Amino acid sequence: MPFIPHTDKEVRQMLDVIGAESIDDLFDEIPDALRCGSLESLGDGLWEQEISTLMQEKAREDGQPLCFIGAGAYDHHIPAAVWQLATRGEYYTAYTPYQAEASQGTLQLLYEYQSMMTELMAMDVSNASLYDGASALAEAVLMAVRANRKSKSRRILIPRALHPHYRATVHTLVKNQGIELVEVAYDEKTGQTSLDDLNRHQGGDFAALVIPQPNFFGVLEDVDALAGWAQANGMLSIAVVNPLAMALLTPPGEWGPQGVDICCGDGQPLGAPLSSGGPYFGFMCCSQKLVRQMPGRIIGRTVDLDGKAGFALTLQAREQHIRRSKATSNICTNQGLMVTAATIHMSLLGAEGLSRIARRCHSNLQLLVEKLTGLGEIEPRFGGPVFHETALTLPMETRQVLRTLAAHNVLGGFDLATHYPELGNTLLICATENRSGNDMDKYRLKMEQVLASRRQGTCATMAKFD
Repeated sequence: MPFIPHTDKEVRQMLDVIGAESIDDLFDEIPDALRCGSLESLGDGLWEQEISTLMQEKAREDGQPLCFIGAGAYDHHIPAAVWQLATRGEYYTAYTPYQAEASQGTLQLLYEYQSMMTELMAMDVSNASLYDGASALAEAVLMAVRANRKSKSRRILIPRALHPHYRATVHTLVKNQGIELVEVAYDEKTGQTSLDDLNRHQGGDFAALVIPQPNFFGVLEDVDALAGWAQANGMLSIAVVNPLAMALLTPPGEWGPQGVDICCGDGQPLGAPLSSGGPYFGFMCCSQKLVRQMPGRIIGRTVDLDGKAGFALTLQAREQHIRRSKATSNICTNQGLMVTAATIHMSLLGAEGLSRIARRCHSNLQLLVEKLTGLGEIEPRFGGPVFHETALTLPMETRQVLRTLAAHNVLGGFDLATHYPELGNTLLICATENRSGNDMDKYRLKMEQVLASRRQGTCATMAKFD
């Protein structure tokens, strides 16, 4: 769209027509207390070279620490071609494809994305994405309550070993709709969802059971047993999965006797950089019988009168298209740019490439655990199998360890006591394919120095280490 500036004379004429003295008068409803005023703290303007120098200095201050944090956001390698293509003009500004005749490229890309996700998850249907993994789970819970006609309750069984941010987000989004989240404890030895605690609810009226894979501790759940238990007790099953792990593990559509009913999660491992927390995107798949309860959009492929392939929005059950009372959700974006990147990422790597990366992540974690436990004072916290994260018990306060490691450019992991105080000094670590043997050796060395300083009675000496 061409830009045509307004002259001072034209601006004056428009103000006279509407009876305003100045443009500022158009915003007089904004209280003075909420106006930013002058931006004195920014200082004088700088020219381009000075700005570049300043930003480079700021970047150097941030450093480039080694990242061993997972906890729901993962430092994976993203091929350069992914974002070179995703940021092309035709992709970068593409949004919701309301007009099929003008959006065939966008619709085809979303169709390809959905096809890849259904294959990866072994599910019947995929939508065109949601905001993030946590809100995707909230939508899945709402979907399960609507869809389970056998249940008269509005209760959901949700493992305590599920990501705490997911649990908090779901609670926020469903609490005012009268939906109750009932937590299921984890086994203190294995870190898996406790089947004994789950059996306390046997025969109870619940709409669904949430099954994480892996769970927040990095532990792999006995998904066949959990999915089978849910089916035997008249509940729907909701899988919350790491999509990269599904390239290596049994996909949700094959869990238990007949697979899960709904599968969701965060697509960040599929080509989205960490970027200080986002943007990411959520995904959702389901069985064919639940497709009309699925929020968001579904793209279909058809042919026109001339037999040429074409794409269209075949299902879009949201409030802008049907009566609000009949809508499944008010989701009003498809995170199109992130989905574009994920589609390119999966296309470049293919099933074999994703599987190789998943295997590399797992082997790197095994090597890292071997190096850290070899120090003699660190032990695995749980005995269950893991993917690329695991919990370790430390001989000293986790928060102090992480603070000291961070001072030496090592982001050592996540303090589980933040959300699980009963675990005490327990550290959640992650190793993706981006961590080299030298990276892990550096982590081991710094951790060894932290433990040595503990034996000397203080961590203050760590400041002297190179």
